Amino acid sequence: MNRCEQAAAYHKKGFNCCQSVLAVFQDCIGLSEAQCLTLGGGFGAGAGTGELCGAVTGAVMVLDLLTPADPADVVGSKKKAMAQAKELQKRFAERFDALRCAELLQKKFTPDDTTPAAKALGLTGHCDIMIVTAVELVEQMIAER
Repeated sequence: MNRCEQAAAYHKKGFNCCQSVLAVFQDCIGLSEAQCLTLGGGFGAGAGTGELCGAVTGAVMVLDLLTPADPADVVGSKKKAMAQAKELQKRFAERFDALRCAELLQKKFTPDDTTPAAKALGLTGHCDIMIVTAVELVEQMIAER
């Protein structure tokens, strides 16, 4: 199974969007499956408030864990982290026209060419589409490094 398939499988087991994204990158972020699932536990449903989509939160966490902070350059580290977080959010919003969980849940999405992994997997579940697209975006950003 590829990461997108794995993420959809985690969600199908009942894990939230953030947990599902984090867990599929456990091999490269230095956390165990249990640590990923624990860390992401409170970030589903926009951290329970309907705010930032949990799939986006998980994706930003993965990118941050792949770009460790440099204690010798605190300002530079924060700038780098913020730049990649903004880029990921920009790409996600280009596909779904929103970042807030509550707004995303009000919309109807059908996988298309802007969400190729969801389309290839034949996903129809709302959050499944968000999750695999977030995973796909992280993979793209990692490949671009």
